Amino acid sequence: MTPQELPYYLLCQLTDEPAASQRSLAERFGVSLGKVNYCLRALVDKGLVKASNFKRSDNKLAYAYVLTPAGLEEKSRLTKAFLQRKLVEFEVLQAEIAALRQEAEEI
Repeated sequence: MTPQELPYYLLCQLTDEPAASQRSLAERFGVSLGKVNYCLRALVDKGLVKASNFKRSDNKLAYAYVLTPAGLEEKSRLTKAFLQRKLVEFEVLQAEIAALRQEAEEI
């Protein structure tokens, strides 16, 4: 995952699991806790995510991260851009595989 893809992955994960902790998100994506914190704060500052306090069963306050309507629109835009990049990567990879197969047949 590139650093530019982290907001997309966070928006997708928060859609499915709004109560995910920053620590679990950092572990899931293989990035530092600070990077997740920084990115989430940026998403909140941009109005794409709303952070709400709630009480967990272990009596600690935690946050639920909920996508705003603007966040849902941004997630849709990022999904389209992500898909387009991956399709281009896929086509390049297919061409490389074809070239390697051709080279292997010639040997």
